[in-house]
Amino acid sequence: MLVLLCHDETQNLKLSNKMKNQDFTTTILVEQTPEEVFSAINNVRGWWSESVEGTTDKPDGEFLYYYKDVHISKMKIVELVPYKRIVWLVLENHFNFTKDKTEWNGNRIVFDISEKEHKTELLFTHVGLVPEYECYNVCHDAWTSYIQGSLKDLITTGKGKPNAKEGGLNAELIEKWKLPEK
Repeated sequence: MLVLLCHDETQNLKLSNKMKNQDFTTTILVEQTPEEVFSAINNVRGWWSESVEGTTDKPDGEFLYYYKDVHISKMKIVELVPYKRIVWLVLENHFNFTKDKTEWNGNRIVFDISEKEHKTELLFTHVGLVPEYECYNVCHDAWTSYIQGSLKDLITTGKGKPNAKEGGLNAELIEKWKLPEK
């Protein structure tokens, strides 16, 4: 069976597919300088989790993020352009609440910093976090809270609201993914 679509139908189909594959993004606008925003983002323990282990502020740095027995991720900094852009690659990921425990594997976490109307804009994009993911609603709410709340507070007041340091949970995965001492 051959189906012919007119130009408008083809454009609508492309737009529909593009909207379905929408990566998660959120934006904040602050009075602080791009340098201050860049510094705050790299202080991952100050806004995401006190349990982060490893290097969070150097090119090719790797770090572990974990929260109780719910989530553990191993990230690598694959792009670090001072005061403009930071990109993390998710090397490994484990959720305890999804069928596919590795939904984030290969995703990129992108922080784009720019000046806008005498302020600094931070555009956060989780490339690959799309509505089709089982974790999407939980991750959408978590990232929104971390970026719009904790990271913004760290930037504007010097004090974020990261997850408190945890111990003893996810011990097997944390040990397996542990970063070598340098």
